[in-house]
Amino acid sequence: MNVLILCDDLWHPGEVVERGLAPLREDGFALDFVHSPKDILTDGFLRRYDVIVNARGNSHSAANSAAPWFEPNVTAVMPGDFRRYVEEGHGFLALHAGNTSRRPHAMADFIGNDFIRHPPQCDVTVSPVGDHPITAGVAPFTVRDEHYMIDVFAADAQVILTSVSATEAGTQTAGYVRRMGRGRFCSLTPGHNLAVYENENCRRLLKQAVRWCAGE
Repeated sequence: MNVLILCDDLWHPGEVVERGLAPLREDGFALDFVHSPKDILTDGFLRRYDVIVNARGNSHSAANSAAPWFEPNVTAVMPGDFRRYVEEGHGFLALHAGNTSRRPHAMADFIGNDFIRHPPQCDVTVSPVGDHPITAGVAPFTVRDEHYMIDVFAADAQVILTSVSATEAGTQTAGYVRRMGRGRFCSLTPGHNLAVYENENCRRLLKQAVRWCAGE
């Protein structure tokens, strides 16, 4: 299975995501990491992959966070192109920083949530909700993380994960899934620190999320 991973911005070093997701190779995933996607991504490039994982915010690069990633008539692949990619039957996983857009940005419309904010890093307990292939065998786990506060507005979102901390964030949606045309979309908010990815339950969660997004 070919997986394209978009990562690296000012607040979310690409090395964390690369080290965190590297164990997926042991499960048969072919991983391709791209740090500065603006002049790399095209429709044809996207379709080399079964699943796209976006773990970066809307910035040109880690070194140039003031310039937006998505610029009409400059950036070849825009959020609407990601939507068409999924609707054709591919998968998309919005991971941690991939959930930091806000309306009226088109990326927020595609993902289905508005990012509000997060308190300082703290202990966050993540728990499965209901019965879903992504959370099968995943036990509640506690990690030190950025506790994302998001407003999920997508009417078709199925919540599969919640998170709770002793901060202003309280209880939040930490994961949900959507069907888009013939494809599948998943949002997961945990994932700021390497230790999060190294947690056994989180590793299982991520592996199963990628497989589900691919249609398995």
